[in-house]
Amino acid sequence: MNLPKVVRREEWLDARKELLTREKALTKARDELAAARRSLPMVPVEKEYVFDGPGGPTTLLDLFDGRRQLIVDHLMWAYDVDEDGNEVPRDTGCPSCSAHADNIGHLVHLHQRDTSFVAVSRAPFAKIAPFRERMGWTFPWYSSHGSDFNHDYHVTLDERVRPVLLNYRTVDELAAQGFEWSPARRGDYPGMSAFLRDGDRVFHTYSTFARGLEQVGGTLYYLDMTALGRQEPWEKPEGRATAFGVQAGSPDLRFHDEY
Repeated sequence: MNLPKVVRREEWLDARKELLTREKALTKARDELAAARRSLPMVPVEKEYVFDGPGGPTTLLDLFDGRRQLIVDHLMWAYDVDEDGNEVPRDTGCPSCSAHADNIGHLVHLHQRDTSFVAVSRAPFAKIAPFRERMGWTFPWYSSHGSDFNHDYHVTLDERVRPVLLNYRTVDELAAQGFEWSPARRGDYPGMSAFLRDGDRVFHTYSTFARGLEQVGGTLYYLDMTALGRQEPWEKPEGRATAFGVQAGSPDLRFHDEY
């Protein structure tokens, strides 16, 4: 294992101060990026989406729960595909998204900033409710089953339903980067979206996908503070601790009650 160099405290302190300068630059850059995000224009939501939840049918406006802002975490579900090509939802969500959901904290602090948070998945609510109970999660979780919501916000991709837009890239743009779209890639993708309410009018202000989801922090950002890091193959320095990785998509990544 390629462990860090061993030095005296004084040498470590010099190196730490040098790194602190870079960390402060990153913090400033992150603040500037957040300001640019807040300056994005917004798009009115014209379609009437209906979700299924513990209280029955619920509109997108209802999900705000009277607050000005709404964050939607698009949690992927796990599906099997039968011999006719039909998706059959399993009894569990996606393990990677579930690991992400384990980091969702107490929502009262968001509520005090006039912001609501909900998870939305494409599976029927009858599948979602028992899995939520099993995982011990308390955040609100709704089903978009039977609606266009997932397709419209590009977290369910199927070229037969909507033109593919994967992390804001078309099929041709993906191909130019060496990523070929195929029917095998159809299905759910992780994402997070933000909405703003002005009276009864709802606007879409932001969505992010892929590693953009890391910005909410949690386990990965805790690991970024450690010497062994996330323990994933792409990290530098090479050979540090890749053998221990349980990154997203790894078969070693499990639900928290299965370790």
